[in-house]
Amino acid sequence: MPGAASIFASLMFLVLGASGVAATPARSLPAGGNSTPFSPGANPTTRAEVAGYIGDQACVSCHQDKVASYHRTAHSITSTLPDADSIHGDFNPGANILKTLNTNLYFVMEARDEGFFQTAFLRRSQTEIVRRTEKFGVVVGSGRKGQTYLFWKGDGLFQLPVSYWTELNEWANSPGYPDGSALFSRPVNPRCLECHATFFKEIGPLENNFDKASLVLGITCEKCHGRGAEHQARYQSKTPPQSATNGAVINPGRFARDRQIDVCALCHAGGNPRKSVPSLSFAPGDVLEHYVDLPEPAPNTPVDVHGGTVQLLKRSRCFKSSATMTCSTCHDVHAPQRDLAAFVPKCLGCHKVESCGKFAKMGHQIDAQCVVCHMPLQPTQQIISSANGTKLQPKVRNHQIAIYPEAQLQ
Repeated sequence: MPGAASIFASLMFLVLGASGVAATPARSLPAGGNSTPFSPGANPTTRAEVAGYIGDQACVSCHQDKVASYHRTAHSITSTLPDADSIHGDFNPGANILKTLNTNLYFVMEARDEGFFQTAFLRRSQTEIVRRTEKFGVVVGSGRKGQTYLFWKGDGLFQLPVSYWTELNEWANSPGYPDGSALFSRPVNPRCLECHATFFKEIGPLENNFDKASLVLGITCEKCHGRGAEHQARYQSKTPPQSATNGAVINPGRFARDRQIDVCALCHAGGNPRKSVPSLSFAPGDVLEHYVDLPEPAPNTPVDVHGGTVQLLKRSRCFKSSATMTCSTCHDVHAPQRDLAAFVPKCLGCHKVESCGKFAKMGHQIDAQCVVCHMPLQPTQQIISSANGTKLQPKVRNHQIAIYPEAQLQ
């Protein structure tokens, strides 16, 4: 964003100490707009239909169990509206403060009747404190690893400088922002929203200008199955379809292997730039490389565990030796999957536990450890943050199924 760094640098601040309230008069800027995005849980009968999207609640009448299960997954809540449940960070006094490397700068997170806010306080002198306050507009991330937060400035969507780190149960410096500064200038571009939302409308002139009311947050049913308005109309008509093939809905499970993987690779092959096509052009069933740059990494090139999930899977001997293996071979996208032992039957469909090199020494202690040893958690280089000057990197499961001598049994 041209000039943004210099504009927002003038609003940077530093820590006063443990108190969350400025003790001297402070200048402030107002928070962003009040328009509300379309939450995936909203009742579609209470608002106008958004670009053919009808919302997950419209699916409940026929697919109640699927919807209920899916709404407990990380995909479903990868972006939401801010409330006391969706924001995992602690707003209680003392726990709502983030100190920084700059001893004059700190942030305070507040829950008020009118919403949730982040304020940066900077002491410029013994008598002058400057501050900037912005309102939480969108929560990004399910909270398994952490969350970051977005705010509106007019029609512009930006990342807030303070995020939440689940492992430490602490507020942390947002990835992409330097520790010790209070910049509020990082724009959220359409490619980010393509993976963290279902729909949005760009209105320009800048790439982070969106129609607030157009946002369909979360990865909803329609992200993978297509817009549901026509599907709903056909099944509510006097002559509903007799065959699912006439249901005006997409079933990625019926695609050829490459097309199935492309649906996942849109977001799980890294934040690769979009080609010269409009945002949201890709639809399930399309060839992804027609829409997104997907360079094939050289065989020995390191691939990040967060940004290259699909690329790492494709390097796996399991994948190469199978004509049918896809992401859904192991993953049920409609249900939360947190129990690593539950994946073991997938592995033992092709392998015998007795064939593992660890079996001779450890026997059946390894029965539930396939994923732990052959897909270990490793730190990502793509999400780096800090809290009180300490570097933070989440660990993500490596999807290159292989032998890792350093892996430790649990």
